[in-house]
Amino acid sequence: MTRVWRNWGRTVTARPAAVARPESVDEVAALVRFARGEGRTLKAVGAGHSFTAIAAADDLQIDLGALSGIRGIRGSRITFGAGTRLYDVAPLLRPHGLALENMGDIDRQTVAGATSTGTHGTGARFGGLATRIVGAELITGEGRPLTVSDTENAELLPAVQLGLGGLGILTTLTIDCVDAFLLHAVERPMGFDEVLDDVDAQMSATDHVEFYWWPHTERVMMKANTRLPGGAERRPVGAVADWVEERLLSNGVLAAKCAVGHAIPALTPAINRLATRVYGDREYVDHSHEVFTAPRDVRFREMEYALPREAVPSALRELRRAIDEAGWRIEFPVEVRVAAADDTWLSTAYGRDSGYIAVHRSVREDPTAYFAAAERIFLAHDGRPHWGKMHSLGRAELEARYPRFGDFLAVRDRLDPERMFTNPYLARVLDGERVE
Repeated sequence: MTRVWRNWGRTVTARPAAVARPESVDEVAALVRFARGEGRTLKAVGAGHSFTAIAAADDLQIDLGALSGIRGIRGSRITFGAGTRLYDVAPLLRPHGLALENMGDIDRQTVAGATSTGTHGTGARFGGLATRIVGAELITGEGRPLTVSDTENAELLPAVQLGLGGLGILTTLTIDCVDAFLLHAVERPMGFDEVLDDVDAQMSATDHVEFYWWPHTERVMMKANTRLPGGAERRPVGAVADWVEERLLSNGVLAAKCAVGHAIPALTPAINRLATRVYGDREYVDHSHEVFTAPRDVRFREMEYALPREAVPSALRELRRAIDEAGWRIEFPVEVRVAAADDTWLSTAYGRDSGYIAVHRSVREDPTAYFAAAERIFLAHDGRPHWGKMHSLGRAELEARYPRFGDFLAVRDRLDPERMFTNPYLARVLDGERVE
């Protein structure tokens, strides 16, 4: 029987020759040694939430779901199995009074998959999830276990923190967590120009800020989250109100508007204008993970680029003009977030405070023209593509945008000289081969 693997966004299909589900690190190492001896390649797969083919396996696929849960605790440093789902992290950390410092708005990914692709949240003073990695264990291309931390093989840590799945099979990750905290969330509509005319102040006004602009409208949805101590009073959204906002409006209405917009594209602008008026004006206080993340039931495709933070207003205005001039009817909002500069070699925020612009289209729609136009704008503003989201760049373009790209490749040569962990996507972005 032919095995078929599809990612969540339905942008990638793979047919691995075999799928292995190891239950221990020793079994992972044995699988790598077997593949090496047979001259085969193998790829670890997580939740399949990347929109690129970064996890696609055309030979041997390894599902690390059994390598999950907490594997070690040293103060605030928690070692997780690589296959641990992000939605399981909060309950695992709760008895220890800890939390992840920052999170994206989706928690379906595995810890290894999220960090290996550069998953990030928002916050002018905060980095992506990979920046909190202080240690990792992986199986190298020779089938040998390797420990990397800030005290052991420390020179490899900036590469291993965000390794694209190209350095080895991660088996554990040690993340420096923080004391559990609450977030005071304020969500309200604002004007497009009102936000962009002073975007740096808007995005730095509190700890975690992001906004969504609905194409064909003058409105954005601003989300501002302020960190509070873990002992602060919770004022969560009621169960009914939460269902109305998250399930009925954010997902149910979005699904309906995508369906109507697909059938009658001319209605999309009016539907978007209506959407800006019917939801997203609320205030509450809850556990950090409850505020950071939200359900995503409507399948979509996404491209996201990190720009120098100061370039966000001009890039977003250019994107707006491109949409209007092309006459597209864009049913999904454009998302804008920020992150602090970091020193992880392949982080999209390496060496610079960054602003992120993400564009989306429903799986019903062809994103090609829209994403190509957006990409041209982002590249003109010195953008770097999110590793797990759709883009067209290869090694030459990427090498010019990452000062430590060559150092990362040198680590790859050291840990996987025979390219055990490659696939067409990695061949394109790391080797310059146009084979995808």
